[in-house]
Amino acid sequence: MQFGIYSVGDRTADPATGRIPSEAERIKAMVTVALKAEEVGLDVFASGEHHNPPHVPSSPTTMLGYIAARTHRLILSTATTLITTNDPVKIAEDYAMLQHLSDGRVDLVLGRGNTGPVYPWFGKDIRQGIPLAIENYALLHRLWREESVDWTSHFRTPLTAFTSTPRPLNGVPPFVWHGSIRSPEIAEQAAFYGDGFFASNILWPKEHFQRLIGLYRHRYAHYGHGAPEQAIVGLGGQVFMRENSQDAVREFRPYFDNAPVYGHGPSLEEFMAETPLTVGSPQQVIDRTLASRDYFGDYQRQMFVMDHAGLSLKTVLEQLDILGEQVVPVLRKEFASLRPTEVPSDPPHPASPAGRDRVQ
Repeated sequence: MQFGIYSVGDRTADPATGRIPSEAERIKAMVTVALKAEEVGLDVFASGEHHNPPHVPSSPTTMLGYIAARTHRLILSTATTLITTNDPVKIAEDYAMLQHLSDGRVDLVLGRGNTGPVYPWFGKDIRQGIPLAIENYALLHRLWREESVDWTSHFRTPLTAFTSTPRPLNGVPPFVWHGSIRSPEIAEQAAFYGDGFFASNILWPKEHFQRLIGLYRHRYAHYGHGAPEQAIVGLGGQVFMRENSQDAVREFRPYFDNAPVYGHGPSLEEFMAETPLTVGSPQQVIDRTLASRDYFGDYQRQMFVMDHAGLSLKTVLEQLDILGEQVVPVLRKEFASLRPTEVPSDPPHPASPAGRDRVQ
């Protein structure tokens, strides 16, 4: 099973100081977090893609390419690559280039994006979000698998005998996750292609995602990719830890109360009861994460949001030390002991035999 960090790259005021980091500081902090993730033994670092303030990662491949040059084994991914407002030709070429630069340490999460104003900035209409996601991925899927592509569609100018360059490393496209927080159409799309489904379940109750993941598993089997329990699932999560749970709650509460992402609505305790947010001791994080298997079945990737809500870089690095030293080793052992032999332990990596076998 893979464990990692995903960052939305927000610039939020630290309630302890009132200070908002500059764009340069926030970008460099994301790089530092990625390097620390590899140092403490995590498997994945993922960057969001945002084109609106207060977020900074508008060009994930630029950042991930820089991180690739400074790491050796970390898988480089995205928290969302906007399949709706990006040209699928550019996605195909950018991520294939990143594959080559990183020796295959690349996958990506495709998503529609939920910020309405972004769509017209790129000449798109948010009301067409689902059709755009379906059509654009159909083209991207072919571009990575066919040397010469003819294409005519509703949203894009035609292509005639087009070859995207560079070709995927060793002929194996990057592994794709389809990310969703509410759309059954995206779960269906992931199942149809036999791709992964990533539930970014950090802000909604688990029952909602049980339905989406259940649909994806059922349809994955329907399309002949394997049994429902063999479908490739990733989950999001949020944690803040101190050795003493009361200290964790006391320290994190001002960040929860002031960060816009939490909506200034439910209390911290209510939010923890309804979502995966866990603020407490390392053992509480272990217990809460293991419980995800009871809700969603065996899954292959667990990602955590940790560098958000105005937390200082020093605090985030402390959190990563706790995660890497006290939490993830236990989770690896426990999840492995519970997983049936026929269920994949990891998503298929493009450079592995399992990854090559999945190319269709």
